[in-house]
Amino acid sequence: MSAFVGVLVSDPWLQSQFTQVELRTLKSKFISIRNLSSGSVKVADLPPVFAKLKALSEMFKEDEIKSILGESYKDMNEEIDFEAFLRAFLNVQGNEKAKLGGSKSSSSFLKATTTTTLHAINVSERASYVAHINSYLAEDKFLANFLPMDPATNDLFDLVKDGVLLCKLINVAVPGTIDERAINTKKVLNPWERNENHTLCLNSAKAIGCTVVNIGTQDLIEGRPHLLLGLISQIIKIQLLADLNLKKTPQLVELVDDSKDVEELLGLPPEKVLLKWMNFHLKKVGYEKQVTNFSSDLKDGEAYAHLLNALAPELSSPSTLDTKDPMERAKLVIEQAEKLGCKRYLTPKDIVEGSPNLNLAFVAQIFQHRNGLSVDSSKMSFAEMMTDDAQTSREERCFRLWINSLGIPTYVNNVFEDVRSGWVLLEVLDKVSPGIVIWKLASKPPIKMPFRKVENCNQVVKIGKELNFSLVNIAGNDIVQGNKKLILAFLWQLMRFTMLQLLKNLRSHSQGKEITDADILRWANNKVKKAGRNSQMDSFKDKNLSNGIFFLELLSAVEPRVVNWSVVTKGEADEDKKLNATYIISVARKLGCSIFLLPEDIIEVNQKMILILTASIMYWSLQKPAEESEDNEVTDGSPMDGESETSLSREVSELAIDQ
Repeated sequence: MSAFVGVLVSDPWLQSQFTQVELRTLKSKFISIRNLSSGSVKVADLPPVFAKLKALSEMFKEDEIKSILGESYKDMNEEIDFEAFLRAFLNVQGNEKAKLGGSKSSSSFLKATTTTTLHAINVSERASYVAHINSYLAEDKFLANFLPMDPATNDLFDLVKDGVLLCKLINVAVPGTIDERAINTKKVLNPWERNENHTLCLNSAKAIGCTVVNIGTQDLIEGRPHLLLGLISQIIKIQLLADLNLKKTPQLVELVDDSKDVEELLGLPPEKVLLKWMNFHLKKVGYEKQVTNFSSDLKDGEAYAHLLNALAPELSSPSTLDTKDPMERAKLVIEQAEKLGCKRYLTPKDIVEGSPNLNLAFVAQIFQHRNGLSVDSSKMSFAEMMTDDAQTSREERCFRLWINSLGIPTYVNNVFEDVRSGWVLLEVLDKVSPGIVIWKLASKPPIKMPFRKVENCNQVVKIGKELNFSLVNIAGNDIVQGNKKLILAFLWQLMRFTMLQLLKNLRSHSQGKEITDADILRWANNKVKKAGRNSQMDSFKDKNLSNGIFFLELLSAVEPRVVNWSVVTKGEADEDKKLNATYIISVARKLGCSIFLLPEDIIEVNQKMILILTASIMYWSLQKPAEESEDNEVTDGSPMDGESETSLSREVSELAIDQ
């Protein structure tokens, strides 16, 4: 397994969207087109080929594929390379879910909407998102010259092109995610600065839980409406659904009866919790229908009328339920919600037409302003007992976001609950080490028979041992039982293995041995030393790292213009350390590092997260083209594949790894 390289593409995100089996299949199709077309592949060549692929043939005819591609490419005779071929495939595949109206099997509303590539602009959604941005960013000093935007125009798509707006919106959704000192906010940005902002935006979006599928920095620079609305929709939903968990709202424990149900509640995605909350109140007022979605079940407005009657009887009116006209009822519902302080996220027409995104936003607003749950002290303390300590919670968050960034089919909402069937871990293992899972021995959820879960988890442990993970006294049943300590230990080793494999693949032509933790440490120290700096780290648990200076010098060493030293502190006081740590994370993401640690991980020198941060910076640095690097090292002293020496090959030779 260790010698297998497979089909590699230069974009790590694009690589993560496919298994090796898929990449090999698509590569062979691409080559066959090229061989038949005198060495070049054009967009016009794709429809007949895509129409024969099993992944697309069941949903699309050739003319439909041609129409989809025609919306993305102005010139169907444009020549494309293999990576553009892969992006075109993802584009068509995204429209499959749009055609189905969203995936019924998707475990998360966020996941479903992310992978839907709608090209028809929803005017109501655009107007709603513009109103949201106008409201929440009205006081921003930089954006003051551009807001409010007119929802009836394309102001939104023009304003996002420099990357500032989306970065600011992410900070509204999850405050503190981006250090605004890292955002380029000049009035006129050059292409490099604009690209940095979009890179920072996309990596930060992943770090708050967005699933970014088929979106690159170029899409944001061009302001592609359908992709931008999908991303903005996710960011806003994350903000609106932030309180729908036991940690933020322990009163939610009232929705369940016993500890087993609480475990189930912990594993539900926030939109499912919102539905459960809505049905809880509807049942109390005698509404017999079950609301199962944010679309068709809400079209007549009756569920809304009963919900508001339960939550705010002092504001309700008999006329809301008495009226026979759904449009009139929807109007009265919105007026009643506004009296509660809810923002106008939708129109009566949106309710009647069953807009899922806007209905979800509306219900979330109602929850935020009046959830109607009790403050039973005994139940509250029980809910608090079910939540994790700070360190465990941080690690769970990191691994959850990392798993979701890999692009596996299943969306993870709670690591400790969602991995217990073993299926998610098998999907991750197959993504990071293609072909290693024996799928015919695996059972896909929902799994009724407990022993099937144990079988899945036994295979997970077996594969872990094959990859040389330290799994002493760990059995599949430990994962099934939800042993948090062991689950975190396994995921850490899996994350570390993935990072080391990425680094090793970059060295594949150099015939080097396995990358080790010591190699990463040596590389980082050498890089800082060569830049004329004095900082060094003794290990990944070196307490001196807490001030952040070493990492800022490392980032400056790999890209001198990326660190603004005028905003860096000495890192002596706790507040200064936090400022530096926050800045480090944003600068690394701005470069292109996909990382999920928090400032506390740097301040407290969390050995695991420090290693991943260093390795991520190393991975970015080793991908730089030769002309951008002053270094030029080759592992065995000769050019790779007869080409000119690259920064990658030169740098790894300086690691002084014995060959």
